[in-house]
Amino acid sequence: MIVGVLKETYPGEKRVALIPAVAAQLAKGGLEIQIEAGAGLESGFTDAAFTDKGAKVVSRADVLRGADVVLQVRGFGSNRDAGRADLTGFRAGQVVIAMLDPLNAPDAARELAACGVTSFALELVPRITRAQSMDVLSSMATVSGYKAVVLAATHHVRMFPMLTTAAGTITPARVFIIGAGVAGLQAIASARKLGAVVEAYDVRPAVKEQVQSLGGKFVELPLATAGAEGAGGYAKAQDEEFYNRQRELMARVVTQSDVVICTAAVPGRKAPILITREMVEAMAPGSVVVDIAAERGGNCELTRPAETIVHNGVTIVGPVNVPSDLPYHASQMFAANITAFLKHIVRNGALALNLEDEIIRETLVTHGSKVVHPRIAELLDLSPAALS
Repeated sequence: MIVGVLKETYPGEKRVALIPAVAAQLAKGGLEIQIEAGAGLESGFTDAAFTDKGAKVVSRADVLRGADVVLQVRGFGSNRDAGRADLTGFRAGQVVIAMLDPLNAPDAARELAACGVTSFALELVPRITRAQSMDVLSSMATVSGYKAVVLAATHHVRMFPMLTTAAGTITPARVFIIGAGVAGLQAIASARKLGAVVEAYDVRPAVKEQVQSLGGKFVELPLATAGAEGAGGYAKAQDEEFYNRQRELMARVVTQSDVVICTAAVPGRKAPILITREMVEAMAPGSVVVDIAAERGGNCELTRPAETIVHNGVTIVGPVNVPSDLPYHASQMFAANITAFLKHIVRNGALALNLEDEIIRETLVTHGSKVVHPRIAELLDLSPAALS
């Protein structure tokens, strides 16, 4: 079986789906690895590093023509514009494994099905114990949470830690983190290591112990949150009345913070607005808001995706595709995830579609020229194709 790795074409994307060390593991397992020339350069991995590990460096056309399995970070769906050029190169029966953003771009699944490819969306890997090694969302959220704190420290007018110096005592910065998922928890840990006083809030009360275990203080708001947690431990979308009450109660904490880091997201939905213009205007000049939910619209009303603005003396950073800013380690983690997934679906050199397996069933989007994932088919007003 030939496994091909394409160079990413999404604007600003520096990650690569496979790194040399992992390519060596797959080659030892009997798979032939082909990688597009230059695919790893922006992540710090040269073509020579891949060939030294047994991979073959070829052109993009050769990967598309020869590979039985194509690996990407951002496949068509999460790369709608530039990724369209690859559709004519795909062939029926070919396997594509990547982040496809099917919940937000279901039309792309229809186009992939028309190409006849069998596609797997890595965002849909279920959050179960045996799939942890394949969970790209958690891996990339870890990178984002760390980077968010670095961005906040870079833009803030003061240092984070408490310092006692000959020039006097410097009080620690107060950091408030909204959302205590993987990104939020990593942000808590990183901010605490820098010496900040950290508070965190999440609509899911079950994460309180996790926040406290990292040295953060959990902010409790008097809200009814019994149905706030959905499948896989993700937060569920709430109605506008809930968000209005949440914003009202959260305002005090926001306005007293030096730094606010927003990480709240609901899979397949626009990010909820949790910080209003009024809250920002009540913050002290020099304060910073880092909104890593910017790619989904942002948690702050004033966030502009891919821009950094200053409003009333408060800096609002709206980074997008944050893991790509740390491509070496982001690629290392992504490669480990995608390799674990590949090994799970390939048996004895052939694709093994065991639909009784939850991991395969939940990630399989298209097969046999059909959209086969029930949720994606529903978004397209289609009846999912029956598979056996």
